[in-house]
Amino acid sequence: MKLDTLIGTGRRKHSVARVRLIQGQGAIQVNEQPILDYFKRETLKMLIEQPLALTETLGKYDIHANVNGGGLSGQAGAMLLGIARALLKADADYRAKLKKAGFLTRDPRMKERKKYGQKGARKRFQFSKR
Repeated sequence: MKLDTLIGTGRRKHSVARVRLIQGQGAIQVNEQPILDYFKRETLKMLIEQPLALTETLGKYDIHANVNGGGLSGQAGAMLLGIARALLKADADYRAKLKKAGFLTRDPRMKERKKYGQKGARKRFQFSKR
């Protein structure tokens, strides 16, 4: 790992993203694949690039991310948080912008556990009087 590498970790639902920002031309790789090969939807790519666009650093860093767990949407959310945290290490002045946009807040919503005596977290088995 080089000294000019910025590292950020992001989590969302059951997804974990370990993100490295390296000075470059703006290439984004997720699990050693180009971003559009990994995230097929353009909206997820736009979501991931939001912190870079906000801080006007869109073409300045190459991004290498390792993501695992959860689904694609959760992984994209985890990458967003990881990128925002890594950008803070680049320049602490970005904090106000990123905080106002909500990119530094970890989304605490998780799947609710299944309860015993029930079919799911909230759903019950059908009630019968007799």
